[in-house]
Amino acid sequence: MSAASTSIASMTGFARAQGATGAWRWSWEVRSVNAKGLDLRLRVPSGFDALEASARAAASAWLSRGSVSATFSYTREGEAVAVAVNGPALDALVTAGRAAADRFGLPAPSLDALMAVKGVVEVIEAEQTPEEAERIVREAAAGFENALTALVEMRLKEGAALYAVLHERLDAMAALIAAAEALPERRTDAIRARLEEQVRALLGSGAPLDADRLHQEAALLAAKADVREELDRLTAHVAAAHALLDAGGPVGRKLDFLSQEFNREANTLCSKSNAVALTQIGLDLKLLVDQFREQIQNIE
Repeated sequence: MSAASTSIASMTGFARAQGATGAWRWSWEVRSVNAKGLDLRLRVPSGFDALEASARAAASAWLSRGSVSATFSYTREGEAVAVAVNGPALDALVTAGRAAADRFGLPAPSLDALMAVKGVVEVIEAEQTPEEAERIVREAAAGFENALTALVEMRLKEGAALYAVLHERLDAMAALIAAAEALPERRTDAIRARLEEQVRALLGSGAPLDADRLHQEAALLAAKADVREELDRLTAHVAAAHALLDAGGPVGRKLDFLSQEFNREANTLCSKSNAVALTQIGLDLKLLVDQFREQIQNIE
């Protein structure tokens, strides 16, 4: 009963279902937005507790995440009210009105004025019989399933659009990682050349330097500037994210975790950078990661 396992779904959607049971027309309106878990808020009229229970069970079967609000309403077609006149009260008002009019020499109050007194005329709204109420609950429960079907279809449609966008973001990340891999500035010989240039400048100043210590420091700096592990982990994370998207189903939480890992590696890449070009790649990567994470907040 859940969404198709081979597709990802958004958590945003709207659906409506309506029907008629005898003289009673009913309708459902269901809305869904982002949430960390499944939060269902049902609004049903008094006396429809059985409908609320079945709706909650259906929503839990169809949906994994999202803040879902569902409103059920019903009205009666045709003659929906009856009018009843409180005879004793009207008789008492007529008698009292005439007595007061005679006492003060005024005209007796009109009938429409007396009928307007609160309690004289009662408007009685038609109520469904127990049998009608049972049928409404049964048919409205099936209607809620139809509304959930439409809601899931809408969430899947939006999920398909997110699927394409997220793959594009991942491909852009992979391109940046490849660009970092190819940077001449991060090659060992390039790092050594820069260090030698700096050492040569120091030696030219006449500062005494220990060759062994200098070699150790050069090796330490080269190790600190190496971003091989970060690039490898980023590549693995990109592959994992592609796989999750292709697997489908409720993968939003896993993708959110991966986006945190992306951000951590991008930050480390920037902090270990020994070249302006690599720093720029790290900053561009952080921007893509932020965009990626913003989009996946809407995935079930």
